[in-house]
Amino acid sequence: MRMRATVAAVSGALALSALAVPAAHADGGYGDTRITKVVVDGDNKVTVGATAKSIKVSVTAVDNSGILSADAFDLYGPDLGLLSTGRPVCKAASSTTSTCTASVLVDPRTDYLTNANAGTWYVDAWIDAKDGDFVWKQKSGSFKFQRATKLTANATPEPVKKGRTLTVTGKLTRVNWETLKYGNYTGQSVQLQFRKKGAKTYTTLKTVKTNSKGDLRTTVKASVDGYYRYVYAGNSISAAVTSAADFVDVK
Repeated sequence: MRMRATVAAVSGALALSALAVPAAHADGGYGDTRITKVVVDGDNKVTVGATAKSIKVSVTAVDNSGILSADAFDLYGPDLGLLSTGRPVCKAASSTTSTCTASVLVDPRTDYLTNANAGTWYVDAWIDAKDGDFVWKQKSGSFKFQRATKLTANATPEPVKKGRTLTVTGKLTRVNWETLKYGNYTGQSVQLQFRKKGAKTYTTLKTVKTNSKGDLRTTVKASVDGYYRYVYAGNSISAAVTSAADFVDVK
């Protein structure tokens, strides 16, 4: 097994290592300080491809005296994955409530990152109040740490006569953090969607599964001008993705 620990800084430090483990603390605190909200990367989903990704962590806390500061946040997940942010900056929303924000850089090109690190990760947070109260909470929030995916769509022939058969092909691939390449993602259900020219919304036509090479192939009857695309909903370890739309002119 490869083992390597590295440190990088973008307002913080990163450690992803087979040797890394979360700090050995239990939940605790003193006084009335409470953590009320944790948001990672805006939607609690972090997608990492084959290049560097900066992850933003925001923790909102409340105390009757106001929030003073926060220690660096620890993020940890499967396969002993561990990330540590830089020192958070706390911004007051009111006399009692503040949101403390920090970032950390993960780079699969230089850091030890295994495919097994994908999955549900958690945030450990320590918040200090102005009156000496504090709260320490493991798993104060959770987020999905996902491998990036790519998806294509191509409808042929173009143009096509009305009533004729259109063949829509595509390909779904997923990043391999250990090789830094995208490989075929097999056996995945993908939706074929269509939007009529001039319309604002897409309609799902059918669901297609990727084959052993990650390829997609299906047929539809051409009726009106419009756009075809494939949509992959993602899963706990792989990011959702939507292909670019392919416009088809129906004669």
